[in-house]
Amino acid sequence: MNIFFQDPWWLILIKVVAMFVILLVWTIFNVWYERRLVGKMQHRLGPIMNGPFGLGQALADGAKLLAKEDFRPKNADKWVFNLAPILTGVAAFTTWTVIPFGGEVEMFGVTTRLQVTDLPVSTLFILAIASIGIYGIVLAGWAGNSTYSFLGSIRSTAQMISYEIAMGLSMVAVFLMAGAMSTSQIVEAQRQTILFRVPFTDMTFDPGITGWYAILLFPSFVIYSISMVGETNRAPFDLPECESELVSGYLTEYSGFRYAMFFLAEYINMATVSAVCTTLFLGGYLPPWPLNLIPLFNNPWFGPVFFMIKVQLLISVFVWLRGTLPRFRYDQFMNLGWKRLIPISLVWILMIAIAPGYTIGLGLALFVVLYLIQVGRVDAVADEPEHPEAVEDQVYDPFAGGYPTPPRPGQLLPELAGVVSGRDETPMAEATAERKDF
Repeated sequence: MNIFFQDPWWLILIKVVAMFVILLVWTIFNVWYERRLVGKMQHRLGPIMNGPFGLGQALADGAKLLAKEDFRPKNADKWVFNLAPILTGVAAFTTWTVIPFGGEVEMFGVTTRLQVTDLPVSTLFILAIASIGIYGIVLAGWAGNSTYSFLGSIRSTAQMISYEIAMGLSMVAVFLMAGAMSTSQIVEAQRQTILFRVPFTDMTFDPGITGWYAILLFPSFVIYSISMVGETNRAPFDLPECESELVSGYLTEYSGFRYAMFFLAEYINMATVSAVCTTLFLGGYLPPWPLNLIPLFNNPWFGPVFFMIKVQLLISVFVWLRGTLPRFRYDQFMNLGWKRLIPISLVWILMIAIAPGYTIGLGLALFVVLYLIQVGRVDAVADEPEHPEAVEDQVYDPFAGGYPTPPRPGQLLPELAGVVSGRDETPMAEATAERKDF
């Protein structure tokens, strides 16, 4: 039991209560934050009426779910129907017990770490708890006695299993590099700085840039980032809940407090996978460069601040994906996991095991190349004229494919071709007005 209880019981109780309160408040904030950010992306205001900046809207929605009538279908399995949201909710909170918010500090005369507990195999514990959360979704779909619920739970199960494999394989590269499975040890392993060698000499210099695994193990970071979106059933991978096919998937028959449990677990899981990504690949609670060169920011009490900022930025990526990308087709989504992510992960792990030094160099090279490509794209978009010259018009057949298709830029309907050809002499609006027959 010393593995789990490394601190006095009263200190563990304080940490658990603090973690519980932080997660609840953070979830309420994230609901508001997502609605406001998506609103900005879609040129809307989002919630602004209730409370300062509309912050009271998320709190009101939570209170509404608690007070709303909570009913259960007549033929549903009573015990399993009630057990499913509890399993999912408990799994969402339990994962955070091994997530380090900061390093060692002094609390009430006791030296302790800013995490509930740490295990030699904390990362495996996270994967195990995530698997328990899947049971809640499976049981919810089966107990609801509904076709839509059952199909949603089956989809979610297949999706989570396939993407948990890719997620676990991306973590293996971190284990090999850090030489540990403890979350706190993995974070501390990323405190080491990267040494740069001057070409054609034996001279090296240390600019103080910390070796985050997001850079050194860039392919693993990309694979984990894709897997964590699929793991949380979030857009564009929200196939278990897609309203166009399954009404609301495994949530179809839930309402009131039981629905609120699933809703809470989804947002906590979004923060959970972001926290795990921060811990494994983004240095956890360590300050980023160049702040790590300032002694003040290396204070352990600043750790939770840096940690929560990194997690919130990753949550912003979740919102960004939801507001910009369409939903995947299910077979494309499963092919991505089984035929792309898993084979690439296996090859990458093999390369790390055989030649770790060259593999790190390859990861750095991929990161630099992709960064330069992205910078080039941004510059190319910035250099484009605001009003490009018109492309020469082409006449096309809108029914050539068997069904009508709208014209693309530079294409004209056959009926308009003759009118537009003389647009230098006659404005388009006047020409269209003259042709009343179509």
